[in-house]
Amino acid sequence: MTDDASGAKPNLAATSFALLGMLSYEYELSGYDIRKWIDWSMRFYYGSPAYSQIYTELKKLEKLGLVTSRSDDTGARNRRLYKITEAGLDAVTRWANEAPVDPPNLKHAPLLRVTLGHLTTPERLKEVLQEHVAYADEMHRNAAKDARWAGADPSWAYARVALQWAERYYANERELALKMIKELDEAQASFPKAGEGGRTKVPWPAPEYWYEIEKKAEADD
Repeated sequence: MTDDASGAKPNLAATSFALLGMLSYEYELSGYDIRKWIDWSMRFYYGSPAYSQIYTELKKLEKLGLVTSRSDDTGARNRRLYKITEAGLDAVTRWANEAPVDPPNLKHAPLLRVTLGHLTTPERLKEVLQEHVAYADEMHRNAAKDARWAGADPSWAYARVALQWAERYYANERELALKMIKELDEAQASFPKAGEGGRTKVPWPAPEYWYEIEKKAEADD
């Protein structure tokens, strides 16, 4: 769906609007420029699309009339520069002000491993969580560095606020992972073993019991 005279909103993914948002400043940008900006900022809290996805989205935006592009051969290599159109600026401004904000979509792989911890060992889970602590440490350091350097120019003030949030987020993520490592010993001690109560498989409550607990929880509300 295109943005026409009737004011219809373009049917775009959030990634496309993120690209439009980066092009809403005064300078033309290449796909490489956009990817670098994502690596400096949005990768900490919204992921980092591949170059192929960035260029695919830019072509889509150009086809919709939301950006224009031109070939630039003034440097060492030829590159394509993108510039937002008035229609594109209007679309991303309306999106920023009017579109519903989706809740964060958390996909926490280490936490999923802990949830299914009965399939492995506490020792392996601790290895997974220690790796996650190292990852959180690295992300915290990088976010802190980028937040600090975002203070170099006033036009990065809003991006700096987001980076400071990312800095605090990964510090908390590290502490939560360390806390889980300590809690694994307690989980191991309390988890029923196969064979207890005549069971031959991994112990797990029957579905009828789930629903009984659900009713009690609802009543507790």
